[in-house]
Amino acid sequence: MVYRPFRNTRRYVLAACAVSLGVASLSAQTPSTAAPVGPNPSRIDVFLGYSYFGAHGQVKPAGINYSSIDKGAIGSGAYYFNKYVGGEVVFAAHPDGNNDGLYTASAGPIFRAPLQNFTLFAHGLAGGARLGGPNSETGGYHNPYQWGPSLTVGGGMDYDLPFFNNKFSLRLFEADYKYVHANYGPPVPPPTGGAIGGRANLSGAELSTGIVAHFGHIIPPPPVTYSCAASPATVFPGDPITVTGTPSNLNPKKTATYTWTADGGTITGTSTTANIDTKSANPGTYTAKGHVTEGAKPGEMADCSASYTVKAFEPPTLSCSANPSTVAPGDSSTITASGVSPQNRPLTYSYSSSAGSVSGNNSTATLTTTGAAPGTITVTCNVVDDKGQTASATTTVTVNAPPPPPAPTTSQLCSINFDRDKKRPARVDNEAKACLDDIALNLQRTSDAKIAVVGDKDSAEKKGDKLAAERAVNAKAYLVTEKGIDASRVSVYTGSDNGKTVTTTLIPAGATLSTTGLTPVDESAVTAKPRTAPVTHHHKKKQ
Repeated sequence: MVYRPFRNTRRYVLAACAVSLGVASLSAQTPSTAAPVGPNPSRIDVFLGYSYFGAHGQVKPAGINYSSIDKGAIGSGAYYFNKYVGGEVVFAAHPDGNNDGLYTASAGPIFRAPLQNFTLFAHGLAGGARLGGPNSETGGYHNPYQWGPSLTVGGGMDYDLPFFNNKFSLRLFEADYKYVHANYGPPVPPPTGGAIGGRANLSGAELSTGIVAHFGHIIPPPPVTYSCAASPATVFPGDPITVTGTPSNLNPKKTATYTWTADGGTITGTSTTANIDTKSANPGTYTAKGHVTEGAKPGEMADCSASYTVKAFEPPTLSCSANPSTVAPGDSSTITASGVSPQNRPLTYSYSSSAGSVSGNNSTATLTTTGAAPGTITVTCNVVDDKGQTASATTTVTVNAPPPPPAPTTSQLCSINFDRDKKRPARVDNEAKACLDDIALNLQRTSDAKIAVVGDKDSAEKKGDKLAAERAVNAKAYLVTEKGIDASRVSVYTGSDNGKTVTTTLIPAGATLSTTGLTPVDESAVTAKPRTAPVTHHHKKKQ
């Protein structure tokens, strides 16, 4: 009878061991270093709560029953070696029962099965118990508190509270079987007053609920990582660059510190964003480095790097044109230079020419061709940016030769009429003299000109061809003999016009006389007649 409760205790202990072995086998299948599947269990659990102890047993040989204890408190601390197995220390206090009191301190293994939002656990504990009673206020007997061994086996369920980042759980229930043994000394039957002695083999259900606080994690949080990128990644000297860092796995409860360095230009920034001033950077490829830290432990800091390129300024380009591209001697042409800097650097223009003169110092200039020989003038347009980079282009302007003077042409001079002197129809009279004098003046003014003298006949004249030739020859004779005109400069012809006339045509140097309808006079066959008539002597007839 005395040892029956102990036999019951053995059954509970064996059952708890079976549960523990099952959980332990599950933990053995999943190494503690594996990545978490589902929740990441805590490393340490601290439980505080209410506890009820349903006592079952008597003090022997007095046969007085212990009473259940409604008032109680329980606290425990569990340290887990991996996701499933740990060690636990439990303190429970059940004072002021109806006729008893119980305090226990025990330790042992604990096994858990973490689920989504729930955790099942089982434990087996051994330790010491401080049991008092049974006591009687009316009978005067009692047993003082006495230490003895204690065994506990059981389990329960925790529900993870979504508050405070899942740092707390509600222990929905913890149901344990507890066995306590106490030896009070030699038994004294009541009612003798004072201690009654005897032995107590007490067993009962211990039911608890309360709050569990979680600390740490079995699997450490992932290490902090850091990546960064430069934008734009390619710039020209002086262009700004923004470097943006992206940290991961930071602990929101800690304050992260950011620092930046760069090997080209000047970088500033104390957050996830930094700015690079590239004014002092020579062309090349550089690296910006970022560092983030939220603590001194491994995994609480990380570095990143981003490369960027500073390009040399590109030289300007230039085109050159002339308007008009063809000019007359002495005229001017507008030269237009179109310079483009890929980076919009300020540009300065200059010009030169192979002939003539060009003036201007902006995008337009003026070419003056005064004094330039006919032909092609090459104009060179030059541009330089504020970095000393240059470009050149050429255009041409054609200076036309002056147009040749118009070809000389013959011109009609005065005409001589021979119809007044009926007796001498080929004589050069005073009126004809005035015309020929004017012709002589023209020949004297233009020493290289010649004169064509054309004699015509009236269709009614007898020997008209001879008279036409004589009229032309007589006019030439006046010019040669009286006006001193070189005979080689005067040509005589007969024409086809109907009239007793002589027409004259001035032939400048280079001009050609049209001889259509003209017949050259054979001057050797025609004798020139003097302009004045010979003196006539009248002789008396002999008687």
